[in-house]
Amino acid sequence: MNLKRRRFLTFLGAAAGSVALEPVLANNNKYALSLADETVTQASVKSLANLPSSLNFTPIQIPIPLDIDNHSPQEQISAYSSYEVKDDLVLPEEFTYDVIAAWGDRVGDSRFGYNNDYLSLIETAPNEGFLTINFEYISGQTWMETYPLVIGKELPFAEVKTQVQAEGKDGEIDAFTMLDSNPLKAQIKEISREGLIDQGMGVISVRRNSEGKWERTYADVDRRITGISGLDDPSQSLKCTGPAVATFTKQNKLGYDDGLGDRIIGTFQNCAGGTTPWGTVMSAEENFQDQVPEEVMADGSSFTPSAKRFILNEIEVDGRANVFGLAGNKYGWMVEVDPANPKDYGTKHTWLGRYRHEAFGIRAEAGKNLAVYSGCDRRGGHLYKFISAEPIKDPKDKANSRLLETGMLYGAKFNPDGTGEWIALNPQTLIDPVLPINVAGGMVTLPNSDREVGGKMDINQEFDLVRYKQQFKTLGDIYQGDSNQEKQGAILIDAHFAANAAGITCTARPEDTIVDRDGTLYIAFTSGSPGGDGGPDLRIFKGPDGETPYEYGWVMKLTEDNEDPSALTFRWSNLALGGEPAKGGAGFANPDNIEIDKSGNLWMVTDMSTSVQNKAVPIRTDNGQPLSGKDLSGIFGNNSIWFIPTTGDLAGEAYPFATGPMDCECTGPFFTQDWSTLFLSVQHPGEKHGIRQDMALEEREFELLTTDGQSFRQTRQVPLGSNWPNLTTNQPPRPAVVAIRRLDGKAIS
Repeated sequence: MNLKRRRFLTFLGAAAGSVALEPVLANNNKYALSLADETVTQASVKSLANLPSSLNFTPIQIPIPLDIDNHSPQEQISAYSSYEVKDDLVLPEEFTYDVIAAWGDRVGDSRFGYNNDYLSLIETAPNEGFLTINFEYISGQTWMETYPLVIGKELPFAEVKTQVQAEGKDGEIDAFTMLDSNPLKAQIKEISREGLIDQGMGVISVRRNSEGKWERTYADVDRRITGISGLDDPSQSLKCTGPAVATFTKQNKLGYDDGLGDRIIGTFQNCAGGTTPWGTVMSAEENFQDQVPEEVMADGSSFTPSAKRFILNEIEVDGRANVFGLAGNKYGWMVEVDPANPKDYGTKHTWLGRYRHEAFGIRAEAGKNLAVYSGCDRRGGHLYKFISAEPIKDPKDKANSRLLETGMLYGAKFNPDGTGEWIALNPQTLIDPVLPINVAGGMVTLPNSDREVGGKMDINQEFDLVRYKQQFKTLGDIYQGDSNQEKQGAILIDAHFAANAAGITCTARPEDTIVDRDGTLYIAFTSGSPGGDGGPDLRIFKGPDGETPYEYGWVMKLTEDNEDPSALTFRWSNLALGGEPAKGGAGFANPDNIEIDKSGNLWMVTDMSTSVQNKAVPIRTDNGQPLSGKDLSGIFGNNSIWFIPTTGDLAGEAYPFATGPMDCECTGPFFTQDWSTLFLSVQHPGEKHGIRQDMALEEREFELLTTDGQSFRQTRQVPLGSNWPNLTTNQPPRPAVVAIRRLDGKAIS
């Protein structure tokens, strides 16, 4: 391990050691729906003596050299001068996977949705249970290409695209204000309905057969909760709790009123999530702004649906809530569902806040207050904690759901010295805005100072903040309501912008939070690059040599003071750093979902954007300047799965367990109670190139670095598009859920 990384890792005060391991050729497990297989022989391992004792697999080879390789620089150049990317879920040779369900499969009276994400298995008996799945979004280009092949019917994409281009602007059109008699509105509604059906959540019953494979049982409890649940059948509407109910039901709103009171139509953009000790599943509505307006009025009421128009072009099919007139302030919440109750279509708990929800970490200990952690997955988003008003008696009592109905939401303020505090988001909270000078990109967004207009405003100069603080003293001055409950509801609805006004730390896209058995919170921060929404705090989110901004991400740990879930102060430190080993990183890029095994170690998946996966890097400079950030991301290949020890001398090291199919993201890892199966969602295969035609591929050139920084050239064979999971030539790619297991049936962890 190089010295830069030794300086960076402060976890438990120990630096990780190097591992003597010869590079291992990846196993090309081709498990189609028929589960046929084809195996590539794995290279011999020189020494496994320095591998963690809890590591129960042989690490696979990824496209770049790692610190765990026991190769000299010259041996690395020889071993990595060529690399073949596989359109498959590539696992160690002692593992296999079974496809459980894929997009378009029957679920109750509907179908398995698109881009499956978070998974939760509630085990009802040995070897059986309810598998709950999130369906995040649709990949417009590939969804349109493959929809008629998978679903078996046509949609009027071409006709609507032509008319929208002619009548709209940049492929956008306001279908909400169209007359119902307009044929174009009916066509937009048909496309939007199908797209929203493919989002939301699903519950399927599964069991493990005598061969050790998991399979579906198609029970009566199987059901879909879609983006339009409740639209046609009010009994399938979603419920809500907490202060925002007062906003939904109040009269004389400043903004749009959908006329539904506290009834909510559907859930969509469901990304990460979590499972409660009492057997319910929490689902995070993330990028809801793709379908509805995010900004709200001063009283928390929604902008008109016209503010987010229907979009149809070559790569997008979004704004699908526009034609149905859905109110934007009812999306962006955390949804709780009891998979065992076939009549439960979800409850949105508004005390947990409205923002681009990712992650759900829960700490439920008898005699203590409930703590729920989540993150806002945007550049400059925040880390949040909800603390219940009452303590827990029995963590497994389903009545604990009521604890989510009363409490307080807090945002994390990180200090550079490794300490931090939780700041309440309530009407009494003082205005102390985030300073643009401390944020990558130099911009923060605050609630618009013109409260009659509502929405947000971008701030780049400190003198603008001085005037803002003169105008508003507390959050209660910014938000309007006839009661404290209505003001509190408005704050929670506008949580991200309220948090910026309160001085809560802007972070590097917190994509997952998970709590270990000892109360330690782990957080995956995906990317430190700034963007149109803002950027992370430059004092906290640094690369191995203090560089900012830093693209490749961090895995952080947070411990509450006095080990108390309701503590308002904490300590934080970094466990693992993304990036190239030669530059001080662990070898992965952009950490996302994390799962904890029985030994307290992390299993982590990555979230590199589809556009950068395997993007050629023939030279590492541009006009004489070194490339950095996303310009180098292509070297990391496909998204991948990693094992990260959290204790001992090897804490923070990363060991590659798997790589995903082409253009995909591997999401939602979840272990069975006996640790013998790892459920995994494979999301958006073929998102960039669609159907792989006639096994097409191309060669790309990469300038790589050995672990000691020597430059060398790699020729990489990259498939164009995907045929996963069928793995048959010219077959459409389909997002799917798989069950990963050892061939010998033993525990993975």
